[in-house]
Amino acid sequence: MEPKVKRTKTAEQALVSLMNLCAKSEKCSADARRLMRGWGVSTADAERVLQRLISERFIDDSRYAEAFVREKINLSGWGVYKITATLRQKGISGEVISSALEQCSGVDMAERLVSILTRKLRTVKAKNSADLRAKLLRYALGQGYDFSTAKEVVESLVKSENEQCDDWDF
Repeated sequence: MEPKVKRTKTAEQALVSLMNLCAKSEKCSADARRLMRGWGVSTADAERVLQRLISERFIDDSRYAEAFVREKINLSGWGVYKITATLRQKGISGEVISSALEQCSGVDMAERLVSILTRKLRTVKAKNSADLRAKLLRYALGQGYDFSTAKEVVESLVKSENEQCDDWDF
């Protein structure tokens, strides 16, 4: 079987393709660079294309970060740490990330975590309450919530779960 040949694009073709992509969904400058590298666009041409996309406001890293934060908090249920780490991986600056995270300051992360862990509780198979505690805590930390909030929420959920089990009459 022959190896798949990468489709190369010129700088102009890359510009048109990226304009179309950016018109459909938010992209950051790192996404554009990655795509152009895959298309075989030279580094110098890629930077020129990127500058044009930025000047014409097709790409705006702060707008991207704000949309990313909104989506990950409201739809994916991610915590601040996971959002920050992902945006840093994409090359977004710390000040842009901080600014974007300010929009979630009104969101009660503990309340959101209660909702997420209550849903997770239905599918977790645990041998005992300590095992349940560990699994829920690991899940909460993996979702990007801070340890103290995660521990507090997990403790209250496990306590209420144990009380519900004690109420059962056999």
